[in-house]
Amino acid sequence: MLRTKQVAAVVVGAVTLLSLGFTAPASAATVLDCDTFVHNNDNYLGIAMCSNPTGQTWRFRAVVTCGWAPDVVGEWVTLAPGGSGQSQGVCGRLGSGVGAVGVDERVA
Repeated sequence: MLRTKQVAAVVVGAVTLLSLGFTAPASAATVLDCDTFVHNNDNYLGIAMCSNPTGQTWRFRAVVTCGWAPDVVGEWVTLAPGGSGQSQGVCGRLGSGVGAVGVDERVA
């Protein structure tokens, strides 16, 4: 019975927050068509290659998660409609290399 009351209180609290205008964060929907990968011969280099299938100019950069070294971001690349490009980031050599590569994209 106690568990049911706790769940009900959480649901009521969530509904109250939503009714006050507080919403959950938006999902990370992507607009650009991107491939991300670690360089074949250098596991410290993360690369994002993207193309712009839209009719609007976008910009993007690689977001590289590094093992034991600080994470890094690549240079911003601007893509006109139909354009493509590449951004890359290099992890510190004292770390363990690239753990993941993501993309930060924004309207230009």
